Amino acid sequence: MVRINENYVKLPESYLFSEIARRVAAYKAANPKADVISLGIGDVTRPLTPSVVEALHRAVDEQAVAATFRGYGPEQGYDFLRRTIIEHDFAPRGVKLEADEVFISDGAKSDLGNFGDILGVDNVVALTDPVYPVYVDSNVMGGRAGELTDAGWSRIVYLPCLQERGFIPALPETRPDVIYLCYPNNPTGTTLTRSELKLWVDYALQNGSLILFDAAYEAFITGEDVPHSIYEIEGARKVAVEFRSFSKTAGFTGLRCGCTVVPKELTVKVDGREVSLNKLWNRRQCTKFNGTAYIVQRAAEAIYSPEGRREVRENVDYYMNNAAIIREGFRGHGFEVFGGQDAPYIWLRTPKGFTSWGFFDRMLDECNVVATPGVGFGPSGEGFVRLTAFGERQRVEEAIERIKTKL
Repeated sequence: MVRINENYVKLPESYLFSEIARRVAAYKAANPKADVISLGIGDVTRPLTPSVVEALHRAVDEQAVAATFRGYGPEQGYDFLRRTIIEHDFAPRGVKLEADEVFISDGAKSDLGNFGDILGVDNVVALTDPVYPVYVDSNVMGGRAGELTDAGWSRIVYLPCLQERGFIPALPETRPDVIYLCYPNNPTGTTLTRSELKLWVDYALQNGSLILFDAAYEAFITGEDVPHSIYEIEGARKVAVEFRSFSKTAGFTGLRCGCTVVPKELTVKVDGREVSLNKLWNRRQCTKFNGTAYIVQRAAEAIYSPEGRREVRENVDYYMNNAAIIREGFRGHGFEVFGGQDAPYIWLRTPKGFTSWGFFDRMLDECNVVATPGVGFGPSGEGFVRLTAFGERQRVEEAIERIKTKL
């Protein structure tokens, strides 16, 4: 008799964004003339930049010539991209890395979900709440979440990010083995200052915890006191893995490329001996991952050229101007609004008497505008919705006008 991983059965039937898509599709089917604008799911709308497209074409042409054809690539990524990332993203911030500490992937989501492969089932996991659903669901799949109750998963330590604390989580009262942090934050759009992030690194050093740090939105940071990498904090190399993505900064949501940094100093004790997480992750990737496509890695390399950096900056500025339009539009209409200054996400408190899903329905019904219900990110997200800045400018402005005239 075939047996399954029964942890999958524990998962809610629908992933948050799949449920949103289902509800929007049902609404469109019932209202075929409705012109729906999405400020919900965070997919980009700006096309790939000229530098990226040119690099893709060059790489494709190379694949058509025997002398430059490439088949299987290194599972860890090509050195040309690993070294370019270090040179431009880390070295200018005083962070020293070696090429074999950087692993090229098909996106941060994949690696965030897959990193649990090398972590034991008995680990206690702490998550900020609200939080990106992949952190929760992948730990459910891995058997670390326990049972689902009205208060959340029984074995997960929730770190509430509440309005009265500026959506900054307090250090856990119960020591966790693994801590997920995402800054700039998805969904609240908030950040941690250098001193605030140092508290977490110091905590992990003192308690032997591992931090999984999602830095997918670091390119959107504008504040001078907000670190772009956790490795800017002393001691972080001993306790943290960092995940990065080209999806939002360079429009790679469809092309798929990111990287994960696993420092060599990051070790755990197994039967009294030190075991390198870098080596374990490398072993996992060599077994389960065949590497990111060569042409995609050449495209990623191109965003670090002078032209590529300028083009990416223009994209980031475009989306952050959208964020300002959304933030100020709702604020001017009397809403409580957070985020949208160092991140492409706006965290909006729902009007009195509305749940997250209730306000989602109202925005869809009355304005034909899609948001993401905050409760979908965790219990502390109830009473909020998330809006994203990744739409086309004209559609973003139109959505705000609808809010002003119809809500």
